[in-house]
Amino acid sequence: MPKLKLRIAAIAAACATLAGCGLSSDFALPLDVVRGAEAGPGDLSGVRIIVGSKDFTEQIIVGHLTEFMLAAAGADVVDLTNIQGSNSSRQALVSGDIDIQWEYTGTAWVSYLGQSAPIPDEQKQFEAVREMDRKNGLEWLDYAELNNTYVFAMRKDAAARLGIKTTSQIAELIRAQPREGSFCLETEFISRDDGFPGVQKAYGFTVPPGNVKIFGAGAVFAALGNGACNFGEVYTTDGRIIALDLVLIEDDKKFFPQYNIGPVVRTEFLAANPQIRDVLKPLVERLDNRTMQELSAQVDVDGADPVEVAREYLLKEGIIALP
Repeated sequence: MPKLKLRIAAIAAACATLAGCGLSSDFALPLDVVRGAEAGPGDLSGVRIIVGSKDFTEQIIVGHLTEFMLAAAGADVVDLTNIQGSNSSRQALVSGDIDIQWEYTGTAWVSYLGQSAPIPDEQKQFEAVREMDRKNGLEWLDYAELNNTYVFAMRKDAAARLGIKTTSQIAELIRAQPREGSFCLETEFISRDDGFPGVQKAYGFTVPPGNVKIFGAGAVFAALGNGACNFGEVYTTDGRIIALDLVLIEDDKKFFPQYNIGPVVRTEFLAANPQIRDVLKPLVERLDNRTMQELSAQVDVDGADPVEVAREYLLKEGIIALP
């Protein structure tokens, strides 16, 4: 019977190259699942697959969704989700410390592949990333409708008071009233080429360091909600946008790249286990922004366990079943 072994353990070989891979407990939690009526074909019986993810809610949920689906197909799944930092998770995949993780086309294009000009068309952006990443020994299986791009958010009262609807208007405000240009940003966004430095350059504004507050993943929402800043950097698929009734500011110059998500597998591992593509296809076909907002809200707003959220979603969709 297939088992998903969430080996939340100190896996020395995998964690040796990952500074803080997010795993600290030393136990195995077996959760039995089998194929559901909506599961894709493919038998992975006996195949050991190490699944990784980055360290924010959406990635952790998608990582667990992947683990359940692979386990239902018979795989012996090792959990290495919640790796701290995009560069660390990317290096884990390239080096072979993990076998599969979901990545965003825009992140790969700009941050990993060194391209400065994003491609506006989703399909063409995906194809360009897939082709270039093959040289790195990685294969993108496909991409989902889910497009988790960056966006600035505001409280409704602040947006109404300042009359802000577009990022160009943010730039105008900062030039006219610098003190109003207060930002709450996540750690990575402050230094990424596709983050704050690029936004300031594209829209022609400069924010003094004293007007920028830096937070860990997810903490921007709390800071934005309690009035610590006028503008917060968020992701379009985050469930807290709905919960806090935030206003999303239009990226009117289309600076931010397309960030469609897709599973990425080491090329040699996929060649040995091509069934992975069919096993994960039902999830690729279902993931969209609204679905992820709802799943993320269960974790970030309601306090649910990401593992339980992932399992219940797949059970509801008929992709997995309980034995």
